Amino acid sequence: MLTSALGPAEQVPFLDAGYRVCQVLRLLEIGLTRTMEAPPPEPGLRIRPARRRDMRPILELDAAAFDAFWRFDAEALAEAAHATPRNRRRVAQRDRRVVGYTMTGRSGRTGFVQRLAVDPDHHGRGTGRILLVDSLSWLQRSGATRALVNTQPGNDQALALYRSTGFTQRPEGLAVLRLDRDKSSGG
Repeated sequence: MLTSALGPAEQVPFLDAGYRVCQVLRLLEIGLTRTMEAPPPEPGLRIRPARRRDMRPILELDAAAFDAFWRFDAEALAEAAHATPRNRRRVAQRDRRVVGYTMTGRSGRTGFVQRLAVDPDHHGRGTGRILLVDSLSWLQRSGATRALVNTQPGNDQALALYRSTGFTQRPEGLAVLRLDRDKSSGG
C-alpha cells in the first residue's frame, strides 16, 4: 500500500505503523507577488484549455514523460483534478498534437502546480516554461499568494525550470510511504 506525498509531520503515524519511505520528493515554493511574463511561444505552439478529447493524448504524453512509478492513468488524472477546490488544465499543442500539459489547483490562498509534462521530443523549446508561467499567472489572478510544486531530487531539468522561474526549495521535503504486506500473513 502506498500513501500520497506526505510532509514530515503527516508521515509520523504511518512510520509508527510500519510504513517505510519509498520515494522522496523536493518541495519548492514561490511567492506570487510579482507579475510573470511568459516568453513568447515558438511559432506554431498554441496553449489552450484541455478538453475531454485530449484525455488519451495527455495520458500518452504522461507515459512518455514520467517513469512507471509516477505515471498517471485516467483515474489518477481525475483524482488530481479533484484534489483542490479550483483547478485548471491546459495543453500545449503543435500541429494538432498535444506536446505538453499542466494541471494547476488552488485551495485558499495556496496554489499547486499539480502536474507539468512536456513530450521528451520537445524539451528545451520553452514549452514547459510557457505552461508554468501560464499556470502561475492564473493562480495569481485567482487570488493565490504562493504556489507549491514537488519533483524528484534527480529531475534536474524540472528543478532548473522551477528555480529559474523563482521557486526556492523548502527545507522539508515530501515522501511517499509504502507498507509491505507481511508474507506470513497470507497476503
